[in-house]
Amino acid sequence: MIVVTTPTGSIGHQALEHVIRAGAPVRVVARDPSRLPAAVHEHAEVVKGATNDPAALAEALTGADTVLWVLPPDPRAASIHAHVVDFTLPLCDAIAAQGVRRVVAVSSLGRAVGRNAGQISAAFAMDHLVESTGVHYRSLGMPGFMENTLRQLGPIRDQGLFFGTLPADRKSPTVATRDIAAVAAGLLLDPDWTGQKSVAVPGPEDLSPDDMAGIMTEELGRPVAYRQIPGEALVASMTEHGTTRAWAQGLVDMSAAVDAGLYDAEPYPDRAATTPTTFRQWCREVLRPALA
Repeated sequence: MIVVTTPTGSIGHQALEHVIRAGAPVRVVARDPSRLPAAVHEHAEVVKGATNDPAALAEALTGADTVLWVLPPDPRAASIHAHVVDFTLPLCDAIAAQGVRRVVAVSSLGRAVGRNAGQISAAFAMDHLVESTGVHYRSLGMPGFMENTLRQLGPIRDQGLFFGTLPADRKSPTVATRDIAAVAAGLLLDPDWTGQKSVAVPGPEDLSPDDMAGIMTEELGRPVAYRQIPGEALVASMTEHGTTRAWAQGLVDMSAAVDAGLYDAEPYPDRAATTPTTFRQWCREVLRPALA
């Protein structure tokens, strides 16, 4: 039995599709099962509840061999650390109580570096908590998602601009969620791996914001440019729209850590083989239809 958390999320739903196509027995945990596609209800067991609900997790993990764990974000969390603990400790208790053998979790690149990196540091704290149970564990190390660009559809469409806190020429890796989901599903469907280790899921190339703007310009057939904004301006804008200061500052700290070399600490071999979707392909197949 494979358990998939966040089955309506950007990674969870795609990994779930792989598992269903493989015909493996699967169970999902969903706060609102009505949001699940009919195919999921047809092929998967559904447990209603939040993934920080001990009762829901105990039910979902009963008889389970492997779990895909995705920590959901909460822009209204008063503390990033408390948010991580609130979700991860019930998972750890359920792993021990139900005898789960393997966990695959969405984390981040750069774990070996260890610096103040906002939500990325929180992901590493999650890794440590899960590993402390002794479960066989694979921590998926990834950079920023290409899908984060979708949050700026309005400015791209209306102003020909997208915004961020990284310098315009700072190259860093980026990955499509479809590739993360494929790697995760491969591990979920493999019953033979053991031990605890990180698995890099870095995307096929390093791009600067200016590189991304040039690719978007070519693929969308309209000018797109990047504008760097100060971290304090991003915090002010996000808090004005309901995000807590702690969560907004965490995103700024995360960007600063990336700029300082968080993702540069280790080599990532076979990048194109592991995560083949280029940003150009993603723009053509995802961004352009979303703007249309």
